[in-house]
Amino acid sequence: MVSIKLPDGSKKSFSSSINGNELAKSISSSLSKSAIAVSINGELKDLHYEMNKDCDAEIITKDSDSGIEILRHDAAHVMAEAVKSLFPDVQVTIGPAIENGFYYDFSKKEPFSPDDLIKIEKKMLEIINKNEPFKREVWDRKKAINYFKDQGEIYKTEIIKDIPNKEEISIYKQGKFLDLCKGPHSPSTGKIGKFFKLIKLAGAYWRGDSNNEMLQRIYGTAWLTKKDLDNYLNILEEAEKRDHRKLGREMNLFHFQEESPGSIFWHSKGWDVFMRLQNYLREKQTEAGYEEINTPDMLDRSLWEKSGHWEKFKENMFTINTKDKRIFALKPMNCPGCIQIFNQGIKSYKDLPIKISEFGKVHRFEPSGAVHGMMRVRSFTQDDAHIFCTEDQITQECIEVTNLILKIYKDFGFSNIKINFSDRPKKRVGENKIWDKSEKALLKAAKEAGVEYTINKGEGAFYGPKIDFTLRDAINREWQCGTVQVDFNLPERLNANYIDEKGNKKKPVLIHRALFGSLERFLGILIEHYNGKFPFWLAPTQIAVCTITEKFNDYGKKVCEKLKEVGLKLEFDSRNEKINYKIREHSHKKVPVIFIIGEKEEKENSVTIRELSVENQKFLEIDKAIQHIKKKI
Repeated sequence: MVSIKLPDGSKKSFSSSINGNELAKSISSSLSKSAIAVSINGELKDLHYEMNKDCDAEIITKDSDSGIEILRHDAAHVMAEAVKSLFPDVQVTIGPAIENGFYYDFSKKEPFSPDDLIKIEKKMLEIINKNEPFKREVWDRKKAINYFKDQGEIYKTEIIKDIPNKEEISIYKQGKFLDLCKGPHSPSTGKIGKFFKLIKLAGAYWRGDSNNEMLQRIYGTAWLTKKDLDNYLNILEEAEKRDHRKLGREMNLFHFQEESPGSIFWHSKGWDVFMRLQNYLREKQTEAGYEEINTPDMLDRSLWEKSGHWEKFKENMFTINTKDKRIFALKPMNCPGCIQIFNQGIKSYKDLPIKISEFGKVHRFEPSGAVHGMMRVRSFTQDDAHIFCTEDQITQECIEVTNLILKIYKDFGFSNIKINFSDRPKKRVGENKIWDKSEKALLKAAKEAGVEYTINKGEGAFYGPKIDFTLRDAINREWQCGTVQVDFNLPERLNANYIDEKGNKKKPVLIHRALFGSLERFLGILIEHYNGKFPFWLAPTQIAVCTITEKFNDYGKKVCEKLKEVGLKLEFDSRNEKINYKIREHSHKKVPVIFIIGEKEEKENSVTIRELSVENQKFLEIDKAIQHIKKKI
């Protein structure tokens, strides 16, 4: 007898083993038609997988998050078959589903072209229309290696050799094509449907290592409806227009160079925006009771070993061997340094909570293929803070941090915020009673925030539960930024103590907190969210003062002096160019306000005001014009 527990809590009993197809049919015929996989005790399996013991099971349909991910994985396999059919000499490597789509990496002597993508799409549609079943087989390791070696697929043989001996060698077939894959897959290629698109080509090193061959990656996307596909393609088109790298060049904010990959060369305008963003946060944190510190960029290996980062994060750390045979590492996180500040002097329970903030520059080795403009860099500034508190203070501190994060996002125009709450994983440190208290505190903070939240069971960090904040931008993309994490581990490892009311040493609870996460990344998000049209207070150039001819330059300089007196960021454009040319150029650079100065303006001690994205111009006396601008600030 096999007992199956369903998501609604009900149970179904069967006299013998049963597979996902049979379970779906036993529930309803409509579910059977839409089923593409089954989740067994939280693990996704093909529908033909046999359940021969009691378990929790859920039928996965294609309109679920897991279902669409499986269909995108199907699409990656179909793309590999199509490429192999059109270009027999190509080697296929790996092809997973990713957010909003899928990709596959290929080894090919000649580069793919945009025309090739059209041919591949056409061949994919043929394969999908054949509705070929996905069939899983388990092969002997030696047989699999010999097969792929005979096919000239050296990358597949390398992958198989790296699979632990205890793991099965899983092969999926569709038609005559087969691929090494753990699965699961839907019943057949026809389930993918026709709403897919190959969207771009890129390079990617084999296994992300720049010492290996550069492969060719084809990205694709797949959706359930034409409307969903069209919406996503529109977002991609709009995202290309808003690309922060392009706008950064046009607005003269920053640039990148191969001599320092994953690092930003800030130009004066960009650095000014960065500093204003940082000062805004500094002001908010000071109001909230934080003390700002600064800790060294480089710390001895011994401290990273004590904190656990050396074991967990060593491969992503930049290390330095000195002449006196010491090993240092550039900090990938600020936490250990902050705890050294806390550890100076004796702390009492009366001192807690202690809130310490730091705009710490951190350094992480990201694979070259993963580096992407300001969104993923190797050197960035974290708006880190650490709150040292008692167990009884966890709830209040988490609520205050959550409210602070939401208020700050609102200041930047982000109101559509989602919270993900992640509770205890199987492998963890700390007593269950403290986990209970921490999870309760964080969940209460999430509920009281009054925004949408989801629960990610078992996805917390090993040192404590966490909540992450995801915001949605102007073109409906999601960005995970802020985070609140409760940590029982580091205070223990780095010997942080306070004296309790009984005079005993006790470990504080450590709350890690970030508002933006990375200032560089958040600024990149803002550039794309605003399409370069920053709020007036944050704009790199707030006003461009443009004279119609050189004859009005003296009056233009007087206007500039008045604007500087009230602290406005401006440019004086006295070039011998036509006024329409000047207006077009400054508008292209997203300057929010242009003052036009000519004969009438000089005669009446006034300016003509032209505002970005506003049709009508204003003609105002200079002092009234300044008052008009100050209201924008």
